Amino acid sequence: MKGKRVVVSLLMKTVKNKNELLLLLFLILTSAGFAQQSGGLAPKATTDEAALSFRDIPYLKKAFIDAAPADRKDGILVGELGIDGGNKAMILKVAQEIADNNEGKFDSFLIVHKDKLLFESYYLRGRINLPHFQASATKAYTSMALGRAIQMGYLTMADLDKPLVSFLKDLDPTKFVEGAEKITPHQALTMRSGIRIRKEQREAFEKTPANLKGQGLVQAYLGHSAPITVASQSFLYQNDPMLVMQVIEAVVPGSAMDFIKNELLDKMGITNYVWQTDVSGLTSSGAYSRMTSRDMVKWGTLAMNKGKWNGEQLVPEAFIVKATSRILYTGDDDVYGGGKDVSKQGYGYYWWNADLKYGDKSYFSASAQGGGGQYIILIEELDLMVVVTAHNNDNSTLQITAERILPAFIK
Repeated sequence: MKGKRVVVSLLMKTVKNKNELLLLLFLILTSAGFAQQSGGLAPKATTDEAALSFRDIPYLKKAFIDAAPADRKDGILVGELGIDGGNKAMILKVAQEIADNNEGKFDSFLIVHKDKLLFESYYLRGRINLPHFQASATKAYTSMALGRAIQMGYLTMADLDKPLVSFLKDLDPTKFVEGAEKITPHQALTMRSGIRIRKEQREAFEKTPANLKGQGLVQAYLGHSAPITVASQSFLYQNDPMLVMQVIEAVVPGSAMDFIKNELLDKMGITNYVWQTDVSGLTSSGAYSRMTSRDMVKWGTLAMNKGKWNGEQLVPEAFIVKATSRILYTGDDDVYGGGKDVSKQGYGYYWWNADLKYGDKSYFSASAQGGGGQYIILIEELDLMVVVTAHNNDNSTLQITAERILPAFIK
């Protein structure tokens, strides 16, 4: 024990400050095998692992922590933490704590600053080449798809305030409940369609899935809902993204999935993904997609750059601003992934938002969020993005971002 104190004393004499000491101690622990740190050996799923269900993927024996991510020629700019921004010691300390005591079940944790990926880490079931389930983060991608349709002229921003049913020509309006025509794409994008269906009713019409193909799913919802009223058109987290995907399918040439692939995924170089269909046969709009962590970075970059990718405007800037703004407050005190420094939860076009407080200042954040702990967190004021995949609903990722990550990038 005396020897250890001598080493620490000597270290304190050779480093300039506490942060340098923390970094030096971290590197010593790394060399001792407590974590794996490398520029090019990120863990990859084997062919056998890729064929497994997510729950059967074995945990990594060592965490992979990289403060200078490799350029993998995948369309993502890279840099070095501490050189291109951020306090290296502070971020490495957070990463090591995750590796040592991963109660949040983190699978990956990445940081982008000023358009450069500066930090990349993988834990437990995280693999650089393995698409991770996105859960409700899929909703944010659905929003972007509608924005792409607007950019290409299949819709306009003004169309977002028109009756949603006016775009769906296969519906029978004589079977609608009262007020169905009051639903607009804007309201569906903000979870305010006003549709209210009892669980028993939904289970009843789901017993005949053949009737739900194509626009039949919308017909069933608009035929079984309680009347749509001003009172019912309040925020309720439900299946409204299905309505938006139906609009995309109706207005673009070909299928919605082909459109998303050709006009978004291919353009961003996203090829290693899974995106399932729902009972209607259309692309699933609210969940059931899988993306790699680096491809989540691409979706976040598209939003951070106001809809531009490699100089091309894929989504209108006006749509991105709307999508990531706080159109409404959800009224929830218990914020998913939140804590004492996270407040004022709101909602845009399938993007959540909240204020993240550090010191005496709050920073506005917009985030794609999915159950199990999937996040693409954007803090525009700091030109900062945090991407996380995990498999634990009882997480505190937004609080960790506020408390531990923000200070590393605040000058």
